[in-house]
Amino acid sequence: MMTLLLRALALLTLIGSSTAQAAPGDRGPLLLAAASMQEAMNSAADAWAARGHPRPVLSFAGSSALARQIKAGAPADLFLSADEEWMDDVERAGLVARGTRANLAGNRLVLVRPADKPVALRIGRGMPIAHALGDGRLAMADPDSVPAGKYGKAALMALGVWPQVEGKVARADNVRAAMALVERGATPLGIVYATDARASKSVAAVGAFPVGSHAPIRYPVARLTASRHKDAEAFRRFLLSSTGRSILARYGFSAP
Repeated sequence: MMTLLLRALALLTLIGSSTAQAAPGDRGPLLLAAASMQEAMNSAADAWAARGHPRPVLSFAGSSALARQIKAGAPADLFLSADEEWMDDVERAGLVARGTRANLAGNRLVLVRPADKPVALRIGRGMPIAHALGDGRLAMADPDSVPAGKYGKAALMALGVWPQVEGKVARADNVRAAMALVERGATPLGIVYATDARASKSVAAVGAFPVGSHAPIRYPVARLTASRHKDAEAFRRFLLSSTGRSILARYGFSAP
């Protein structure tokens, strides 16, 4: 509970900081988005602002943390989750505006290594991933709650190798934090989205997990019932438009 309150306070501090810099009419809607969407959503926000609108305020974290913040009453206009389960959770709480939920994008799951440290490993059933790790650990977003970690655990279970690595997982708060461990060389391997690997020059993909080894990766977006911003719905529609989807495609996201 204390962790949740601290995270909510951090979000409120961000909003307060934005408030101090601009009058309410000059601020764009607040979008809470999955950490893996950082580059794409910043680009989309810039494109929206280029059309003469106030630039949306963006806050990135693990989808699980964002959903909990929304349920705790954090003021926000839009939610972009990295999986459907956390959007379901927010919707069950009555916090999603009716008729505004839509799948925005898809992704792939990959195993990454530090760019300067080659790893000979082919992803497949029974792969010797524990041997490849050696004394190191496998960086993952928390497999109990964060979408990238849940997808990763499901894939490793489907390939029959989760028992090899269950005790060697370095759990991170979100997928970007997991990738940072690999970027720094703190772990020899990590599981992230293909778009994350593409965004970093410090990691290289060992390979992609089979599509059928985990649930489809879909990013739903929705307007929240707490939203009062006049541009919230218009920005949501912009993200779902051909222009918005083309921005996502530039960063490696697929159709949902």
